[in-house]
Amino acid sequence: MPREFQPAVYIMANRRNGTIYAGVTSDLPKRAWQHRESAFDGFSKRYGCKLLVWYELHATMEYAILREKQIKAGSRTKKLALIEAMNPQWRDLYHDICGP
Repeated sequence: MPREFQPAVYIMANRRNGTIYAGVTSDLPKRAWQHRESAFDGFSKRYGCKLLVWYELHATMEYAILREKQIKAGSRTKKLALIEAMNPQWRDLYHDICGP
């Protein structure tokens, strides 16, 4: 059965308090897997951002894109605060959204 369309904003990291990458997607499990596998060239591959450390689900892609822009425009301190509030241990949340 195909997955449902579920807009999400997410943050990947290479380690606790390390390099972070914020993005938006309609399929978070698939996109997180692509980051983990370095499936595409770019920032997250270059810096090894393979840990899903924060995400937020949205009702529409429009809202998700607006939120992503807001997050990207914010300071690193604000991004770290988002992560710490949801995931103070900086666990990789990939298996939480995809299963074992």
